Amino acid sequence: MKLKSLLSGIALAAVAAAPVSVMPTTGALAADEIYVPLLTYRTGPYAGSGTPIANGMRDYLTMLNERDGGIGGVKINIEECETGYNAQKGVECYEATKGKSPVMYNPYSTGITLQLIPKAAVDKIPILSMGYGLSAAAKGDAFPWIFNMPTTYWGQASAVIKYIGNEVGGMDKLKGKTVGFIYLDVGYGREPIPVFEQLSEKFGYTLKKYPVPGKEMQNQSSQWLNVRRDRPDYMIMWGWGAMNPTAIKEAAKTRFPMEKFIGVWWSGGDDDARPAGPAAKGYKSVNFHATGTDFPALQDILKHVVKTGKSQVSDESKVGENLYNRGVINSVMIAEAIANAQKITGKKVVTGEDVRKGLESMNLSADRLKAIGLDGFTNPIQVTCKNHSGGHPVYIQEWDGKNWKRASDDITPMADVVGPLLDKAAAEYTTKNAPWPKRTEACAS
Repeated sequence: MKLKSLLSGIALAAVAAAPVSVMPTTGALAADEIYVPLLTYRTGPYAGSGTPIANGMRDYLTMLNERDGGIGGVKINIEECETGYNAQKGVECYEATKGKSPVMYNPYSTGITLQLIPKAAVDKIPILSMGYGLSAAAKGDAFPWIFNMPTTYWGQASAVIKYIGNEVGGMDKLKGKTVGFIYLDVGYGREPIPVFEQLSEKFGYTLKKYPVPGKEMQNQSSQWLNVRRDRPDYMIMWGWGAMNPTAIKEAAKTRFPMEKFIGVWWSGGDDDARPAGPAAKGYKSVNFHATGTDFPALQDILKHVVKTGKSQVSDESKVGENLYNRGVINSVMIAEAIANAQKITGKKVVTGEDVRKGLESMNLSADRLKAIGLDGFTNPIQVTCKNHSGGHPVYIQEWDGKNWKRASDDITPMADVVGPLLDKAAAEYTTKNAPWPKRTEACAS
């Protein structure tokens, strides 16, 4: 198979520029604080997905401030900037805040991440695109400032196919099957296609693609009429925002079997499945962390942040839902990278360069997860100099009509397939963007 160019059509369409909205949490930046900007989106068609994540990210960091006085005794200055999930606005947020000595950025958009990748090494500010963004950025030698653990989109795509293979009785039984792929027709949605195509050649299944333009997220009748015509054995979704609940409702309307409909981990929000009512029961998505509040750290968020009115959650019951917890684990990685940077450097107030080292030598072990009140919340996550993703295991969760329940054991991505593709993609990216700077940063692992 000839690998398609990673950059082909990858940029999000820009909309008319609007003033950047920056929402501070702790006021003016002090010399003895650590500045953490959060690029969030609480408005627009992606707000249904963006809001719970923004709440989880912010609440965990706020909890550390309220309970511990910050990280290592240093307060975190948290500042949100509204992007509307728009690449142009995301870059504007970056430019508006980078002069405040941020220690890292969380774009929470593949489109924004792609725009920021070339800037990271120049500005010496690391980018954490947790489980999204450019899959090739897992190659630390080529992208020393970009981190996309716990696994790449490509690793996740291979795990989904591995799960389907197990469901049909073995990978050899995929031959002759049809796998449908419905996706948001932007860089994010197109990102896993090379892996699905490679695996279709390897295992003999037919891949049917159903792109959903951003303007048609809430009008997918034509795509699902085609699904009804093609009758795929399984459907995979790479959706976001308003696309997700619309797709689940359309799948129910066309009587597609929910137990054979599997979403990327960004298509697994409670408010993605809930609107379809009982018909959504059986819908599945990938995940890499737990749901619920049965963890000391989540209880501390409730105690120190939610119950004291310092959270923006609309209802306390939203704490512990899947995308809220996604925001929590994202901020766990932020906090652990900062703490690790403090340990490495011996400094309390660390810089972006320090935190890059903290990210690159991160070892979120089982013991460490227990120590921070998240025992069993996720698999241990370790990052190395060469591997900024880790290729960690994922699992499949299932909607039971009210909540997400675990529906599989851990699934390890297909490193034998994904690894060579990542190598080739990283080489393609750096060649296309020549002169791409060679890594000069010492290995922090």
